[in-house]
Amino acid sequence: MSPSRPFILRPVATSLLMAAILLVGIVSYTQLPISALPQVDYPTIQVLTFYPGASPQVMARTVTAPLERQFGQMQGLSQMTSSSSGATSVVVLQFNLNLNLDVAEEEVQAAFPRLRSTARPTPQMRRC
Repeated sequence: MSPSRPFILRPVATSLLMAAILLVGIVSYTQLPISALPQVDYPTIQVLTFYPGASPQVMARTVTAPLERQFGQMQGLSQMTSSSSGATSVVVLQFNLNLNLDVAEEEVQAAFPRLRSTARPTPQMRRC
């Protein structure tokens, strides 16, 4: 006797068994916890720079690029994004989870005096 014989002889029971397995699978899937990607707030600092009257190209060349070079050397930096527009520049620094945000903030503030010789405007910093 083959293992498939009872399923062939009883097609209605086979269909009901498959429907029950499918229903249990759907219910089980909806009950799974979603903890593979937990909600995490990465330490983030946003540096805003205002330079009245400057074009986006001037902001990118004289303000944003020196900021990126200086901040790119910081320990624990995982991601840096920047944008330059007319008279403003925004640099967003995202750090590793194990880095204390207070330490990162002190490093960013320590970088400002070194930048004043190349970038004329005074940057402002905000914790996110």
